[in-house]
Amino acid sequence: MNPLTKKRTKAVLIDSVIAGLVSVGVEQLVRKKVKSEFVHAVITPTLLTYAMEAWQMSRGGQTIGYKLMGLELTNDDETPVTAKQALQRALHRDTSSVVRYWKDRAHFEQEDGAVLPHDARYHMHVREKN
Repeated sequence: MNPLTKKRTKAVLIDSVIAGLVSVGVEQLVRKKVKSEFVHAVITPTLLTYAMEAWQMSRGGQTIGYKLMGLELTNDDETPVTAKQALQRALHRDTSSVVRYWKDRAHFEQEDGAVLPHDARYHMHVREKN
């Protein structure tokens, strides 16, 4: 695994821990109003994770994890990432991008970790921020 991919993995793990902590807090706030365990176990964490990522990425192309790892997400034309783009990218990453990666793994490995299937689909790339 190349260094950029390792940094991306660490950033995602950091963001996952943060989203999990926020999710626990929100769950405590809405537990009295919402009785369904399914909502607390699946819906709340998923929605919060996507919302937090979209919001953070639209404010400079970095989540907390990306910032700590010195990474930045930008569009290929160097314009800032919008919340809509970040949300679409996250949804694609968590659904069909794995299949696309395994089908054309050699192509994505040539990019040295800067472009993965969910980045390529939305014309984005990850780079180390100077």
